[in-house]
Amino acid sequence: MKTKLYYTSTSTVTAENTAIALGSGDMEVLATPALVALMENAAMEAVIEELDDEQTTVGAHIDVAHLRPTPIGETVHATAVLTAVEGRKLTFSVKAEDGHGVIGEGTHVRYIVDRHRFLGKLKKQD
Repeated sequence: MKTKLYYTSTSTVTAENTAIALGSGDMEVLATPALVALMENAAMEAVIEELDDEQTTVGAHIDVAHLRPTPIGETVHATAVLTAVEGRKLTFSVKAEDGHGVIGEGTHVRYIVDRHRFLGKLKKQD
């Protein structure tokens, strides 16, 4: 897999993805967990076409600064760029913007896993 693969995920801030709704705060602005999920989605989508059908990626680490609030009704674009590949470990630069500029940025690490083997770990926990 080559670096520089990228993808942009887009979402509109609604009552369902605010800090109040997700329990991460008490204001009607985009919740940090929703911002992180959008960034993770962009990273997942950036590499999905490069994987075999039995493979997927799972998030392992994220380090993101949520820089400013985004109100209900605004559209957010999160872009992930693959910056490093170390075996199964994929490192991404992530950035999110709304109509007024950058609202968040950081890094995200995902690992390539075999779907069935990964889900098999759940059965071993029982």
